[in-house]
Amino acid sequence: MSLFIESRGRGPDLVLLHGWGLHGGVFERVAANLEADFCLHLVDLPGHGASAAVATFDAAAVAATLAAHFPLPVHVLGWSLGGLIAQHWAAQHPAAVKSLALVASSPRFVRDDSWPHAQPRAAIETVAANLDSAFELTLERFLALQMMGAPAARDTLKALKSQLFAHGRPQGLLAGLDCLLSSDARPLVAAIHCPVGLFYGARDAITPVGAGRWLADNLPDATFYDFPQASHAPFLSHETTFIEALRQHLEQHA
Repeated sequence: MSLFIESRGRGPDLVLLHGWGLHGGVFERVAANLEADFCLHLVDLPGHGASAAVATFDAAAVAATLAAHFPLPVHVLGWSLGGLIAQHWAAQHPAAVKSLALVASSPRFVRDDSWPHAQPRAAIETVAANLDSAFELTLERFLALQMMGAPAARDTLKALKSQLFAHGRPQGLLAGLDCLLSSDARPLVAAIHCPVGLFYGARDAITPVGAGRWLADNLPDATFYDFPQASHAPFLSHETTFIEALRQHLEQHA
């Protein structure tokens, strides 16, 4: 499994894993704010950005590839789908992860009787069904859903759209959706012993804040950071307060 990774800055290592449909460049502003004090590694997940597609997007396999690429202990930030990978990384390779920052992520992205903190399965299946016939429009609509309810959503969405294909046209997004539909990382939570920062927007329709509160209650060592006016991307819509909270988390566990 070959991954495109951009590294910049100096200091303790922080690996950043993006959400579905985007690429590592979505963390440009985060990197700009932190690169004087941290060495940032911006990863393009399989089938996203400049990384080659895989037939099956398996969260555990992606986590194993990352663990092999970063053999020394690192801090890991995972947003949405990236947070699912990060949970597998921390659970399966505990000695390799110093701390975890989960941003608008979840152990499970599909709602059912045992898990109310997610979208209905049909919402994700609709995105998958529309990828072939209306690829760009489907991605843009998904981006708009992520910003819904946040202040200055239009400006944030415009910035996201401008960099949507900055790393090339993604070739393996359907496999990533399949991963979101099938994964359930709840059994892993008890095995994540590193410090975890949980960063959630109260207006998030994709990973409702209840997912973060469940993780806060079930992880052995977790701190919850709430962004009352944010939606699915607090690091974009509330950059200053997000960076302050992330710095606090990282510096506590350096």
